[in-house]
Order: sequence, then C-alpha cells, then structure tokens
Amino acid sequence: MTSRYGITIPFDGVPLGEHRTWYSRLVDLGYTDVWSAEVDGADGFTPLALAAAWEPRLNLGLAVAPVFTRGPGLLAMTIAALAEVAGERLTIGLGASSQPVVERWNGITYERPFARTRDVLRFVNRALDGEKIDEDFPTFSVHGFKLSRPVVERPRILLGALRPAMLHLAGADADGAILNWLAAEDVATCRAEVGLDKAIAARLFVVPTADADLARAVGRRMISSYLTVNAYAEFHRWLGRGEALTPMWDAWAAGDRKLANAAIPDDVVDALIIHGSFDACRDHVQRYVEAGVSMPTIAIVPVGVTLEEAIVGLAPR
Repeated sequence: MTSRYGITIPFDGVPLGEHRTWYSRLVDLGYTDVWSAEVDGADGFTPLALAAAWEPRLNLGLAVAPVFTRGPGLLAMTIAALAEVAGERLTIGLGASSQPVVERWNGITYERPFARTRDVLRFVNRALDGEKIDEDFPTFSVHGFKLSRPVVERPRILLGALRPAMLHLAGADADGAILNWLAAEDVATCRAEVGLDKAIAARLFVVPTADADLARAVGRRMISSYLTVNAYAEFHRWLGRGEALTPMWDAWAAGDRKLANAAIPDDVVDALIIHGSFDACRDHVQRYVEAGVSMPTIAIVPVGVTLEEAIVGLAPR
C-alpha cells in the first residue's frame, strides 16, 4: 500500500467536537492523512484546525477551498493561520468550485473561473512568501496587503483541476493537482498534463459492499448528481466518456432523474465508484496509486456496514 493513505473528514453523524478520539484512532489504524472538503457541510478549515491541534501525527489536506467565496486576503490569512499550527503537514487545495456552490448558495457571480483561480493561486503563493502586494490582477485588485504573521513552514498548495488548461496551471504555478471523479485508467492522462514531477492527490469514493447491484444503485445517484454539473461533464467528455454518458445528460436535462440514473452503464459506475469487499476496495485504491496518485484519499459511503466497520475494514494493510 502507498506510504500516504487518507480519509475524508468530518465523518457524517459524528459531531466535530467528538472527532478527537477518531483522529488518534485513524493513525493507529495506519491512515496518514485526513482531508476535508468545502461544499455544504462543515467549512474546509475547521475540521483540519481541530486535527492539527489534537493529533500531530496526521497530515492534513483540504480539497478544495473555493477561490470565489473568500476574499484573496482572507484566504491567505486563513491558510497562514492553519499553517502556523500544522506547518509542513498541511496541503491546501484551491479550486474554482462550481456555479451551484458559488452562485446559488453564496450569492457570488461565477465568472471567468479559470482566470479567477489563476489569479488567486498566484496571489496566495506570493502572500505566503511574505510579499507586500499592491496590484490589479485581471479578476480583482489588492492594494497594500502583507501578512503580519510570517509563514515559517510553508504549506504545499495544490490546484483542483479537471481539464488541460487547469491541469497545466497546476503544473506551472502550484505544487501539483487534486483530481476528482475519475477512473484509475484516467490518472495517466491527467498526470501527463500536470507533469511527472508534481504531486497528485485524488478523492476516491468507496462503497464497501459485496452487493454489486446495491453499490451500483448508490453510485449511479452519486454520478448523476456530480457529472451533470458542467465542469464535470466537460471533464468526462475530454476523458472520452461523452458517448457513454450522453443518455444520462439528455435524460437529466429533460428532468427525468430516474431515467438519467438508469442510463449510466455498469462499466462507468465500476470505473468511478470503488466497491466490493474491503480487500477488493483496497486493491482498487492501489490501482490509482500505481497509476500516479501520490496522495489517495478515500471518501467512505457506508452501505450495509457501520462507519466504524468501514474505517477499520478499509485501513491500509
């Protein structure tokens, strides 16, 4: 198994204040990383701040902090504050997020996502290096900003990236890329765009059940929820799944959610959703590692097992 093996936090059904014992247990089970997200649950930073203070043996990651929902200065300050606690254990992912998250849920116009991501990435890198920034960027202006608390141990900055332009930016201006919703066979295609010398992280969705029909039913609902978002749809067209997923997109656009789910081929579900016995799931994760993912992070969907059983059963061997 890879030397890095992460799990997504916070755990559903577990209050944030009760994660302390879980964090220590994860290390004892062999997990090396905890990675948060920022969509519609906890924010991305609070679970990591707790982990940083409670369990110094864990590496910490965020996949991803949206570049639209915080001002550039506040984003730099938040990263710097967490780095003060976690230091080199910390990896921060920046990303464009999506129109529903940014516009519908946060009331912020989702315009020029590539340009905004590029500008925020460059600003954050310079701010963390201690530079005083007074500049009109193409998508925002910052005048006279400088972090007053210097960053002693600089965190790694990755970029959430899906298609060539963003993947190239991750290779050129970041420390690597964060991938999402892809098959193990897709990793080489993405890595070729980023560069072979860069870090690659990936969130991998795991439904640990040997009931293939049940796993596929759960997986289809997940796939139709995500891959109908334009950014992910274009990602999979680029990866070559346009023909396979067009029936799903057409049914979704027509408002027929049931037909959209039914239209997703089994082989697509099996490629994008890890399922099977615990051993089979670990073997599938290893395929991503062998393809070039250096920081795999599982996101457990506990079906037919408890969260604790899944965490123990999926722990690295």
